[in-house]
Amino acid sequence: MDCASVDVHRLTKRYGRIEALRDLTLRIDKGEIFGFLGPNGAGKTTSVKMLVGLARPTTGSGNVLGFPLGDRRARLHLGYLPELFRYPEWLTAREVLRYHAHLARMHGIEGEIARALERVGLAARSNDRVATFSKGMQQRLGLAVALLGKPELVVLDEPTSALDPSGRLEVREILRELRRAGTCVFLNSHLLTEVEQVCDRVAIVTRGRVVAHGTIAQILGEGHGVRIRASANGTPLDRILARFGRVEVQADGATVQGLAQDGIPAVVAALVEAGAAVYGVEQLTATLEERFLEMTAERGS
Repeated sequence: MDCASVDVHRLTKRYGRIEALRDLTLRIDKGEIFGFLGPNGAGKTTSVKMLVGLARPTTGSGNVLGFPLGDRRARLHLGYLPELFRYPEWLTAREVLRYHAHLARMHGIEGEIARALERVGLAARSNDRVATFSKGMQQRLGLAVALLGKPELVVLDEPTSALDPSGRLEVREILRELRRAGTCVFLNSHLLTEVEQVCDRVAIVTRGRVVAHGTIAQILGEGHGVRIRASANGTPLDRILARFGRVEVQADGATVQGLAQDGIPAVVAALVEAGAAVYGVEQLTATLEERFLEMTAERGS
């Protein structure tokens, strides 16, 4: 049995002369948290709209939850939180959820509503009107709507942008709970530290094309340098280390840029041979933000 929640091949979307997306190919498995990253205008929203059936690809094909793209049957098993949403201010939180539950033809509606509100921390405000909610609380309400009915796939577009650190922590735990339950999460976010903490795999898209795709470890690659705490005894550290890479000397040691992990023993040996005292060695790894900026800048205009 196929375990893919999303399986699309060479999706392209054009709006007149504008090519918003080109050759998007993705396979996302059940129980996986997948991060979809890119600068503004990269094609992320276009991709999301095609996955949830709000836009048709110009070319390409694929399946969502085993149904062809755009098939309404997939929507009954899909939760979606768009980046820009508004609920009628005169409705209560419970009424907003009840309306969406009816649209989705759910059974046991009141139980589903209570569960979703409790999950996002709004149970105590269930009978309060949307007009009284802060932006962060409205975002929690949107997340509750996306979680109604135990969806098999949850598509979230910037779900934590209006939340404080405590709220973001709670959302991360909700995402992990969904993964443990076998739910697939497609996460579109600009908060790269959040993505780095929860996502199993990511894709980086820019100018309508995917430029990187893989696990967080694969995207980050090997360490891009080594920080050494050491004191020289005669020969300056930069002269000892120059053959290993670009050296930046600090007050308590030096950093060797471009040195992978397997080069560390040779560096330590060279320092000891030159009479330097070595107090500590730390491999420097790139952050997802650094990799993101490198990959999108290289292909920018």
